[in-house]
Amino acid sequence: MNLTEILVPLGFFAAVVLSIYFVSSALHKQKMAMIEKGLWEKPKTKKDKNQGMKAGILLIGLGIGIFAGYLLGEFTVINAVVSYFSMILLFGGAALILNNFVLARNDETQS
Repeated sequence: MNLTEILVPLGFFAAVVLSIYFVSSALHKQKMAMIEKGLWEKPKTKKDKNQGMKAGILLIGLGIGIFAGYLLGEFTVINAVVSYFSMILLFGGAALILNNFVLARNDETQS
């Protein structure tokens, strides 16, 4: 094994890592200077309380989509790949729409 076969990828990797480090270090120093001067306000992020329910409803929809795709592929003349993808997308989208309705109703009852 030639030494250049090892050093070139290693050097490229080191250059990428060091450039990321120096850029993030410069941004950190800039942010610290702004905090000391009182010019930096912490960004207000809204935490999604219902993220677990959204993921759960989506996974249930995807599971139903996989099952419906199997049934559609087995008992019709539709290609199995087309049936799987179409049903997964259809039921996944329906699950996300259902999630929005559930959250809207939940917000109305809490208000």
